[in-house]
Amino acid sequence: MRYNEKELQALSRQPAEMAAELGMRGPKKGSVVKRRLVKLVVNFLFYFRTDEAEPVGALLLEHCRVTQEEPSGFSISFLEDPERKYHFECCSEEQCQEWMAALRRASYEFMRRSLIFYRNEIQKMTGKDPLEQFGISEEARFQLSGLKGLPSGAGGASAGSDRPPQLGMAITARDPLCAPRPCRVTVGKKHCHQTRFK
Repeated sequence: MRYNEKELQALSRQPAEMAAELGMRGPKKGSVVKRRLVKLVVNFLFYFRTDEAEPVGALLLEHCRVTQEEPSGFSISFLEDPERKYHFECCSEEQCQEWMAALRRASYEFMRRSLIFYRNEIQKMTGKDPLEQFGISEEARFQLSGLKGLPSGAGGASAGSDRPPQLGMAITARDPLCAPRPCRVTVGKKHCHQTRFK
């Protein structure tokens, strides 16, 4: 996926599925909890200083695990590097559960698996493929056979499952600075990227 800083900043201004001021601690040793405005837009988690309009950084929500660490706190770790975690502190256990659920639903892979599951359910009930009217029913990305199971414990339904998908979502975590020129985010490779704004 190609993007640049201006595109991400424009995306950060879009209406959010969720937004709140949370305590946030980065994955580096010695990091301290800082209050950040955290905003979920599509599959990006933007974080802002509480007194600024532009984001400090963004995390791409693909191929990671969201785990409750304490009653009102959760962490996000990455399948490629499970020891590297971003920690978040909420005001209540209820708020923590809401954030965890929203983050788990935010990835492209979750949406794809949901589409495939509900496509198959509609086809069983009606005998018709609901994607046929859009001319995309034969595309490989919409085929159940194209699903690959996630590693054990990632919360994904295995290939061929008839259960609704329940994925542990991903947020990326390397630290290259994203200059105004286009840069590349690699998802599903050994290293994913966190974007920091200057």
